[in-house]
Amino acid sequence: MFERLGDADVCYLTTTGRITGRPHEIEIWFAVREATLYVLSGGGQGADWVKNIGKQPRVRIRINSRAAAASARLVRPNTAEDTAARELLDGKYMGWRAGKRLSSWARGALPVAIDLPSAS
Repeated sequence: MFERLGDADVCYLTTTGRITGRPHEIEIWFAVREATLYVLSGGGQGADWVKNIGKQPRVRIRINSRAAAASARLVRPNTAEDTAARELLDGKYMGWRAGKRLSSWARGALPVAIDLPSAS
C-alpha cells in the first residue's frame, strides 16, 4: 500500500497523547521496506511521540493522500533490522551507500518501526 509512496519526502505520524489521549501529528522523514515503515527519533526515547508510542502503539500514518492505521514499535538495538533501518533512512536523506560510514544522525537516532496493514 505505501511501498509505492516511498519516494515521498515526508510522512505524517499521528500518535495518541499518553497524558491527554488526544491525537498528535508530526511530520517526519521515513523509509519503507516491504510492509514496514521506518522512522528515526533524533530525540531518542525522550521524544514525546516515542513516549506516546510506548503507552499506545496504535498510530496513524499518512503519506500524500494515503492514510492507514498501523502499529508502531521500537526496533531492538544491534539487530539486522536496526542496521537496515539506519541504512535505509541515511541512504534516502543523507546519501549513504555501502562501504561508507553512517551519518551521525543515523548512528545516534532511535529507529522506530511501523508495521503497516497488508494490502488486501
